[in-house]
Amino acid sequence: MSGCRVRAAILVMAVLVLTACGTVRPKTDLQRLYATQAGNPDQPPVVVIHGALGSRLQDPLTGDEHWPGSLGNVAFSDYRSLRLDIDPETLTPLPSKLTTSGVTTSIGGVDFYGRILSTLEEAGGYSFAEPGTPATHGEKRYYVFLYDWRQDNVDTVRKLDVFIEKIREDFAEPDLKIDVIAHSMGGMITRYFARYGPVDVLDNNEFPVNQKGAEKIRRVILLGTPNLGSTGALQTLIRGFRIGLGVVPPDVTATFPSTYQVLPHAINDWFMTMDGRPLERDQFSAERFWKPFRFSVYSDEAKASIRARYEDEAEADAYLALLQRYFEKHIERARRFSWSLTVPVPDPQLRYIVFGGDCLLTPARAVVEPVDDDWELRLAPEEIVNPLPGIDYESLMLEPGDGRVTKASLLAKRSVDPTVARHEYSFFPMDYPIFLCERHTRLTGNLDFQNNLLHALLSVDR
Repeated sequence: MSGCRVRAAILVMAVLVLTACGTVRPKTDLQRLYATQAGNPDQPPVVVIHGALGSRLQDPLTGDEHWPGSLGNVAFSDYRSLRLDIDPETLTPLPSKLTTSGVTTSIGGVDFYGRILSTLEEAGGYSFAEPGTPATHGEKRYYVFLYDWRQDNVDTVRKLDVFIEKIREDFAEPDLKIDVIAHSMGGMITRYFARYGPVDVLDNNEFPVNQKGAEKIRRVILLGTPNLGSTGALQTLIRGFRIGLGVVPPDVTATFPSTYQVLPHAINDWFMTMDGRPLERDQFSAERFWKPFRFSVYSDEAKASIRARYEDEAEADAYLALLQRYFEKHIERARRFSWSLTVPVPDPQLRYIVFGGDCLLTPARAVVEPVDDDWELRLAPEEIVNPLPGIDYESLMLEPGDGRVTKASLLAKRSVDPTVARHEYSFFPMDYPIFLCERHTRLTGNLDFQNNLLHALLSVDR
C-alpha cells in the first residue's frame, strides 16, 4: 500500500473512532426503569427489520465478506462485487452468490444495530432466537429479520411473511401477532407487508389492499423511514454511493432494485429551477427524465465504467443495452411501489408509531443550473456556481431531517407546515411521532429512542 493510502486509511480510522467516541451516553438506567414491565411474560415476540446496508453479505463458498468487509474495504473499496447479475429474459436479478451472514452491528467502532439489540436483551427482558426453535410458554423473544437489501422490496416482503409464519410455529400459535421495529427501508418493507401481505401488486395500477400482513402484527415502530422517498436515492443512482474514500458506481447501484424504490414520491416538488420554481419532470420515466438528462446508466461515465470491465467493446455495449432495459423495468416498478404505499386503506388495522430525526439539514430538492449551452444538476447548495440574487438555496434545497430522510418524508407529508393539508394520496395512519436530534445511521443507538421504544413495547396502555 502506498504512503498516501496508508495515511488516508489512518485518517478514515481516526474519524470513525472520534465519531464513535463523540456520542455521549447518558447514564439513565433503562434496565432499572423497565424492570417491572420487562418481567411480563405475555409480551408478543419482537421482529427487528434493518434498513439498507444493514445485513452483512458473504460468499458462503469462500467465507469472504463482501459487505461491509474489513476497514480497508470500507475505506477504499468501490464494492463492485455487490453487482447483481441480470437475467436477460425476465430482466430480474439472477440468484446472487452472496448470502446474508448477520446484522451489521457496527463498522469501525461506529454502532449501527448493536446497541438496540443489547437494549432489548438487557432492559427489555427479551432473548434472541432464530426461527425454527420451539419456544417455551411465556418466553420473551426477539428475532432479527435478515434480508439482502439490494433486492426488490416485494421479494423481501415474501421472505418476511415466511419468517413470521415460522415464528408462529415456534410458539405453536397460528394466530400469534408480533411487534415490529423497522429502521429506514425496513419500514417501507413493513408497510407494504401490512397492506398487501406477500402479494405482488406492482404489475398494474390497481393496488388492491387486503391487510393480510396487518393481521399478523400488533404494533409497528418505524424509525427513520423515508415514507415519501429520499433524494439520497436519486444521488445513489446518478453519482453512486460514497463509502469511506471510495464510491460504489452508478452502474453497480443500478442493479439493485431496492434503490429505485426509495426515490422521491411523485407528489413531492423535488426538482427545481434556479429561481425556485418546481420543474415538472417524472423521476420514474426513463424516456422523459433519465435518458434526456443522461443520468445513471445513460451517462458517459457509466458507459466508460462498463467498457473498462470488458476487453471486447461489443460485449460491453451489449451489457450496457441490457442494463438500460433492466433500468426501464425497475424504474416503472418503483413508481408503482411508491404509490402502493400511499393509496388509501379502508379501515386500517394498524397505526404507526414513528421516530426520526429533525435537527439536521437534509437534502430535499435538486436544482438545475444552466451552464454555457448546457445545464448541470445540483444536489447541494454549495454546488451552485452562479446563484441568483434573492434566492436562499439552502432553504430551497434543504429541510429538517436526519441527514438522509427529511421530517416531511418521515411523516409522509409534502410539507412539515401544519397548515398544509396531507395529500389525498398520502394515506399514512400514524399513532404518534417522536423526534430526535440524531443522524440517520445513529438513530437505533439513541437513548431517547430506546427509552420510548421500550415504553411502547412493554406498556399495555400507552
